[in-house]
Amino acid sequence: MFSSPATVTPMPGSPDRPEPDPDPGADVALGLNTPALSGIRRLSALDAVRARIGLAVDLGLLAPGERLPSSDRIAAALGVGEITARRALVSLCRDGVLERRRGRTGGTLVAERPARAAAETTAAFRSDSAAVRRLIDHRLVLECGVAHLAAARVDDDTLKRLDDLVAEMDEAPSWAEFHSCDERFHLAVAAATGLDSVTEPYSALLRDLYRYYLPYPMEALRASNAEHRALVEALRRHDAAGAADITRRHVEELHQTMFVGLLGGEADTA
Repeated sequence: MFSSPATVTPMPGSPDRPEPDPDPGADVALGLNTPALSGIRRLSALDAVRARIGLAVDLGLLAPGERLPSSDRIAAALGVGEITARRALVSLCRDGVLERRRGRTGGTLVAERPARAAAETTAAFRSDSAAVRRLIDHRLVLECGVAHLAAARVDDDTLKRLDDLVAEMDEAPSWAEFHSCDERFHLAVAAATGLDSVTEPYSALLRDLYRYYLPYPMEALRASNAEHRALVEALRRHDAAGAADITRRHVEELHQTMFVGLLGGEADTA
């Protein structure tokens, strides 16, 4: 049995390595013939945060009166500096999307009757919907292969790490903390293959896809974590086919849930 690497280097945009402002001329480094993602690369880091939170409010993914995580947690989840996250929140409050409340029950909350987010910033995200679909398709191909190979090579230390991350996601107080754990979970599964030729393009793919991550209701994230738990059990049994099938269903769900605002779907707020 092969041993997976002991540590996983955080990708840019993770809590430990915040991502710089998007470079409009940069290409997607996937080696999968993916075109440049021109829409969001035209946005500053501040406007990208405004767009992601504003879209989540517009779609009902963040409900009126819902308290947002602290600015440092938002910064870590969205891959920007804390000052940028704080300025974005202040700007959204000024626009009437969010509001500030004082006192023990205060903080930054979604306004009771939130204004629509600025069209010029959310349009940049929506314009990339075709690129997002391609990224998810690429993730489907890579991640199913990753899960299949990891089932043969995973070791006990990695299984323990995955168990711990699933437990941490069960206890995550908000989408921001959950997102950080989710990233570490999937990178750990990829690392279990023991192949840099797999983990490097997979990390690049996640980095590009996570540019589009929207805040999402915790009940949906808890359901996603149930699939993580099932995947760990399949890896523990060294069930390669089962692990690949769970992964397929997990990634396909992205088309209907996590990127709903960018893919032309409607959020289920019932």
